[in-house]
Amino acid sequence: MLTWLSRDATDFPPLHQALRQPEGLLAAGGDLSPARLIQAYRHGCFPWFEDGQPILWWSPDPRTVLFPDELHVSRSLRKFLKQQRFRVTFDQDFPAVIAACAAPRTYAPGTWITDTMQNAYLELHRRGIAHSVEVWDNSELVGGLYGLAMGQLFFGESMFCRRDNASKVGFVTLVEKLQAWRFVLIDCQMPTRHLHSFGARPIPRDTFANYLRNHLDSPSSANWAA
Repeated sequence: MLTWLSRDATDFPPLHQALRQPEGLLAAGGDLSPARLIQAYRHGCFPWFEDGQPILWWSPDPRTVLFPDELHVSRSLRKFLKQQRFRVTFDQDFPAVIAACAAPRTYAPGTWITDTMQNAYLELHRRGIAHSVEVWDNSELVGGLYGLAMGQLFFGESMFCRRDNASKVGFVTLVEKLQAWRFVLIDCQMPTRHLHSFGARPIPRDTFANYLRNHLDSPSSANWAA
């Protein structure tokens, strides 16, 4: 039975109570307050819903993750990276990145990154929890991604691309930096062919929960402002 959340409590049901159909649906309702969002990621779930739906919270099993030291970069992409066509920055324009991620795609007219969702993550960015990666072609923003950093874990949310390879350059740069900062896992949430090409793989939800318990409060050497 699906758990409905009240606006007064931020607790989520145990992960094993997530539904099998649809896979990983854990709870519905509540709000997108900073406290609830932080608790959601710490608990092992994330919001994903469309306009007109209640807020839906998901914890799929298995969980798609990327271990930074398992990053795979194709020969062609390595060659492109060496050309240094793009400049990559962190936290220079979070609002522009999340707005670009929310824009309709050619293969999907709608978006799950609603105005309410954008405002919620903008607040997390102001609190130093949500971060963006920007990819620039001179002064033009041509790609990027955003997500949350907690302890030694990074929770990826969405990316966009306006030039060939732009989002790939941003993602590889982020993963290499996270590895240098002693991050142990990147949460990719759901499987995609794009992420699998970089080395992302599924792990059991219980294993993912163990990473949360062991690394959410571990120190890292992250310096997003550098």
